[in-house]
Amino acid sequence: MLRPRSLARTSIAALVLLGSAPLRASAQSAQPSHLRSRPGAAVEKAEPGLSRLAIAGGREAMLYVPSEYRPGQAAPLLVLLHGATQSSELWTRSGELFRLAEEKGIVLLMPNSVSNSWDLMRGGFGPDVIRLDSSLAQVFRRVTIDPGRVALGGFSDGATYALSLGVANGALFRSLIAFSPGFFAPERPQGKPRIFITHGTADRILPIDQASRQITPMLKQNGYDLTYHEFEGGHTIRPDHMRAALDWLLAGGTKGNGR
Repeated sequence: MLRPRSLARTSIAALVLLGSAPLRASAQSAQPSHLRSRPGAAVEKAEPGLSRLAIAGGREAMLYVPSEYRPGQAAPLLVLLHGATQSSELWTRSGELFRLAEEKGIVLLMPNSVSNSWDLMRGGFGPDVIRLDSSLAQVFRRVTIDPGRVALGGFSDGATYALSLGVANGALFRSLIAFSPGFFAPERPQGKPRIFITHGTADRILPIDQASRQITPMLKQNGYDLTYHEFEGGHTIRPDHMRAALDWLLAGGTKGNGR
């Protein structure tokens, strides 16, 4: 079971409540949230297993390539974002995640934020977007990725970032996975990615009533294909929800117990 390393509360005061109004461009950031890297035919060889990607301006990213990957055969990609005060170790120390990636043939990219959380939590999109773009470019050079199965996911602050940045980059990320997000602040929505959210009803870090129960109606009102699961528990990722999310990613998604 994946748990946060710190109990530092993520601010949910920035929750964007759009009611029934369509999502529209936001003035919250002076820098664009648009990611430019796109999948294509790989030109370098990717070694199977876990490897490090050197990224200018901050901590390295981690790449996991399943052992059954074969060059030229397009694979799904899931980018996973850690929570506040954490690092990519949130994911890399999870043997269950790698077992699932092997079983399902999913390539994993696990970047690190520049600071103790993602730039959106500090006022707007900026350096983390640039570094994520660089990480993606390296992955696309090494691994042939299926453009229709590129997903962005995360936990806690990482889930907030995955939803917000993912909606702004729907042409790249066709699916978004959010484990216990805190708020939702999109900039220039693009496309309509499918969305999978889980949240614990006893979450004391990001209380569900102030977080996912506010976010999910907004997404539904704006026409997003949403799968939503509430569970009895706290601020954590349950292994069965990780498996369900990866099954949803590959299969096209099914409806959850959304409110």
